[in-house]
Amino acid sequence: MRRLLIINPNTSTSVTRLLQTRVQALLGDEVRVCTATARFGAPYIACEASYAVAAHATLDAWASWLAQAAEEEAPDAVMLGCFGDPGLEALREGSPVPVSSLAEAAFEEATRHGRFAIVTGGERWKPMLQRLASGLGYTHLAGIQTVQPSGAQLAADPEWARRLLLDACRKAARDFSASAVILGGAGLAGVAATLQDELDFPLIDSVDAGVSHIVGLARRHAEQSAGRPLRKPGFDLPWSGVSPELARLGTGEQS
Repeated sequence: MRRLLIINPNTSTSVTRLLQTRVQALLGDEVRVCTATARFGAPYIACEASYAVAAHATLDAWASWLAQAAEEEAPDAVMLGCFGDPGLEALREGSPVPVSSLAEAAFEEATRHGRFAIVTGGERWKPMLQRLASGLGYTHLAGIQTVQPSGAQLAADPEWARRLLLDACRKAARDFSASAVILGGAGLAGVAATLQDELDFPLIDSVDAGVSHIVGLARRHAEQSAGRPLRKPGFDLPWSGVSPELARLGTGEQS
C-alpha cells in the first residue's frame, strides 16, 4: 500500500489532523496518508440525525477527493475515520479498493480476546453501537460504557479526558466481566497507549485497529488483483440533487 485515504465524516478539521498524524506515525514514511473532511454535516457525530447525514457526507467527501486528485494519486485503500462507520457499506459498494473502518475493525480485534466492552464519548452512541455490533454479528459485545462528554470534548482536554477514561475503562471491564475494552472514537486516537500500562486487560484503540485492518485488506487485495485492471469508482444508478462530484460517480455521469 502506497497511498491511504482517510475520510472524516464530520466537519471537524482538528479531528482530521489528529487522524492523519496518528495514522502516518503508525504506517511510517513508505505510505502517504491523505485525508478528506466532510463538506457538510455536524462537527461531531453524536446522535441518529448526525449519523444519517454523515453517511451522505462520507460519499460526498470521497467523490470530492477523487475529483480533485490526479489519476496517479488514486488511493490503494480507504479508511473511514469514525467509530460508528456511517456510510461504510455504501462506500465499499462504490470503491474499487478496500475500505476499512474503526468500529468494525475494533470489534474484530476485540473478539479475539473473548467478551469485550466499549468505552466511548456521547451517551446517545450506546444504542447506535449496540445495533451496529449486532448487525455485524459480533455477539461477544458484553456492554457499552459511555461518558457524557463527546469525543470532540474529550479531545479538547487530554489530561482531564485521560483520568475520566481510565476510570470508565476499569468500570467497563469490571461491570461487564470483559476480557478486553475498546476505546472508541476518532478523537481519542492514541489515548489507549497512554492508559494501557495502568490496566490489567487489553485496551484497544479503534484507530490503531482500523489501520491494522486496512493494511491486511490492502495486502490481500494487491495479491488477488495483481495484473488485473481496477474497475472505476462509482455506482450503478443515476443521482440527482447531490453534489456534482457525487453525481459524476453515478451511471451516465462518469467521464
